[in-house]
Amino acid sequence: MPKMKTKRAARKRFKTTGTGKLIRRRGKKRHMLEHKSAKRKRHLGKPALVSKADEERIKALVPYL
Repeated sequence: MPKMKTKRAARKRFKTTGTGKLIRRRGKKRHMLEHKSAKRKRHLGKPALVSKADEERIKALVPYL
């Protein structure tokens, strides 16, 4: 059976933790930053875990991650 192809866009957006959970970047930090509080902007810069509901779909996009 041939190897599965990785979706390149997904590979650039997700990484795994040591325990195998998926990490994603947060959105909403590109523009209109003057309206957002410093605390909100600081938290948007930190990575977040992918929700359990989406984890299965993303692992199918990036099988060797």
